[in-house]
Amino acid sequence: MVDPVARPKRGRKRWIFAGLALLLIAFIWYRHSGTSTKAHAPAPQAVGVAKAVAGPMPVVLDELGTVTPNATVTVLPQLSGYLTQVAFTEGEIVTQDQFLAEIDPRPYQIQLEQYQAALAKDEATLAQAKSDLARYHILAAQDSISAQQVADQEFLVEQDTAATKSDQANIDSAKLNLAYCHITSPVAGKVGLRLVDPGNYVTSGSSTGIAVVTTMSPTTVIFSVAQNDLAPVLVRLGQGATLTATAYASDDTTKLEDGSLSAVDNQVDTATGMVKLRATFANADEALFPNEFVNVHLLVNTLQNATLVPSQAVQSGAPGSYVYVVKPDSTVSVQTVTTGPTDGTNTVITKGISPGDVVVTDGVDRLSDGAKVSVAITPTAAPSGEAGTHHHHNAQSSGQAAAAP
Repeated sequence: MVDPVARPKRGRKRWIFAGLALLLIAFIWYRHSGTSTKAHAPAPQAVGVAKAVAGPMPVVLDELGTVTPNATVTVLPQLSGYLTQVAFTEGEIVTQDQFLAEIDPRPYQIQLEQYQAALAKDEATLAQAKSDLARYHILAAQDSISAQQVADQEFLVEQDTAATKSDQANIDSAKLNLAYCHITSPVAGKVGLRLVDPGNYVTSGSSTGIAVVTTMSPTTVIFSVAQNDLAPVLVRLGQGATLTATAYASDDTTKLEDGSLSAVDNQVDTATGMVKLRATFANADEALFPNEFVNVHLLVNTLQNATLVPSQAVQSGAPGSYVYVVKPDSTVSVQTVTTGPTDGTNTVITKGISPGDVVVTDGVDRLSDGAKVSVAITPTAAPSGEAGTHHHHNAQSSGQAAAAP
């Protein structure tokens, strides 16, 4: 049988244990909630920043071009015969009218002598006809011969005169053939590999030729630009400006030579929407080789006092192009911007921010509008100098976006 006195004692113990448990739970909740609040408090995000600055930005078109000599001439034989001599060395620089090769001139020399003999004969015949005509005139004055005889003799003199002129034309033609036997360079330039050997029979209808002479200095580069990029070029040319063109090797790093834009084609290629341009280079050191592919950087204009920021500060997203601007209270705000030319290092901002504004350059992937930041000073890389990136729509800057203090 249970003691009635012991029953209330056990009830009081249970209440005591329950109270202690509640106190323990409350203490644990208090400690946990305080730690959680501290853990979820947002810490400032460390970012790299730079100031927007005002500076010049050259607008450069970067296009692929081909070195195209002013003249590439295939030296063709003007007549047929055996090639008796080749006087040039493959790859040498030749001057205009320099002797290159010779075709056997003996058949043409013999032909010239035949024409000269025919001329001598016809000249003698003409002299005799003129002498007879003079006597006929005297006899006609004395009524010793008829007028018909005098007229016939005059016609004979004219025929003999024409014969001598024909003989002289044949002689001139033969002399020209002899000159053709002595083959010279039509232009100054570099002669290529020999296309025919001495002893071969060449003909005037041959398309192979004897050699190819290519002008080296000066030379040109032909390249194409999109029709949308042509208008600024035409405006600058209309202002009388000389546009500088710089040729780079295929790696787009090794500079070959500076030149200038010399011509713009008169139509757009409807298949590609491109327009051909020609730039001229002195090429005194022959760094530009015929038919070589090169990169042409055409300096179209230079934007003065443009607002420049490091290119890595410009982001793209739903609002378009934007940057994170650091406010005085060390928070950031999203600022949409309108961009202009870029060189890969700096980008022109035409609308949205002004020189002196501080923008985030590093750590933007962890930011949101209104986020708290701590500024880590990171130096901004200086532009690498004269280079041009492909104009979609890139340009080279000589300005520098400086790091924020």
